[in-house]
Amino acid sequence: MSETKKKVLVGMSGGVDSTVTAKLLQEEGYDVVGVYMRLHEKPGYHEENMRRVRHVAEHLGITVYELDLREAFDEAVYRPFVEGYKQGLTPNPCAVCNRQIKFGRMMAFADEVGADYLATGHYVRHDGTHILEAHDKSKDQSYFLFDIDKRLLPRILFPLGEWLKEDVKAYAAKIEALKGFATQKESSEICFVETTYVDVLREHMNVDMPGKVLDTEGNVIGHHKGYMHYTIGKRRGFFVRGAQEPHYVKEIRPETNEIVVTKKDTLLATKIFIERCNLPEEITELTCDVKIRYRTKPIRCKVTLDAERNGVIELQEEVYGVAAGQAAVFYEGEKLLGGGWITGSD
Repeated sequence: MSETKKKVLVGMSGGVDSTVTAKLLQEEGYDVVGVYMRLHEKPGYHEENMRRVRHVAEHLGITVYELDLREAFDEAVYRPFVEGYKQGLTPNPCAVCNRQIKFGRMMAFADEVGADYLATGHYVRHDGTHILEAHDKSKDQSYFLFDIDKRLLPRILFPLGEWLKEDVKAYAAKIEALKGFATQKESSEICFVETTYVDVLREHMNVDMPGKVLDTEGNVIGHHKGYMHYTIGKRRGFFVRGAQEPHYVKEIRPETNEIVVTKKDTLLATKIFIERCNLPEEITELTCDVKIRYRTKPIRCKVTLDAERNGVIELQEEVYGVAAGQAAVFYEGEKLLGGGWITGSD
């Protein structure tokens, strides 16, 4: 580190990962300041988080800001999440939040406070040009970062990219003032979902609307409790008359409150359609690996894009449960290449 300390803004949530991130950067000699983003409303949620963030800030002797982004988050992330399910999609709010809020609004705030860098507690790495999977594959979050602007990477720090989660907790446990952070409960994958996404939707609309279950020929073969209870590939929560083997949701029809179900072998796809692909403009064809959901294995594929960055993914093996609204994310080994938003499959 040079004589003039580089200033880094750390996104702090009050959790163990962002806490250890701030501590590690301070030990490396950075001038650390923190920011807590208030994104949504939960009774007592922000107050408890801010209590923990202030506790960490006091221990580290750093300044921490509170950034009220509720309106921006509601517009960019929360409302599209609700509307997506209303339209029969399976939204991915975390990927949207990373582009629009964490590496959008928070980076803008880093500029406001004169920070050279922005740091977060994501389990991911980068080489200045590409994002790389984290050392801890069980915690890797690169999938959710496919849509961020890669031009920002030289100003982003991911100190936990080389760490195992268990080592992060062990590190925090050795610091007297941070011991409680090592044992606290893991935060939920979607920050505003406490139980299930259906409970979130219930706050805005009627989700309990009994409807028809159809087969792929259009015959009525059963009933369900409301289309918003289902996502593509789901096999429970609806009734099929005389079923001798499991049926899975193949299609959701919000206009008529119907779901189409089928047997698993007819739910497989080898072609996926995508839009708004985040890859360099000069790339129109690409052979790589693709993940169609966060925890799915990568599959070799060929990607073909048009000038509007929409296109098709041709898979070398069949996949199950492709859902419109989710992300198809491209890799070459550990290197994240980009991705696009799924619109359908065949």
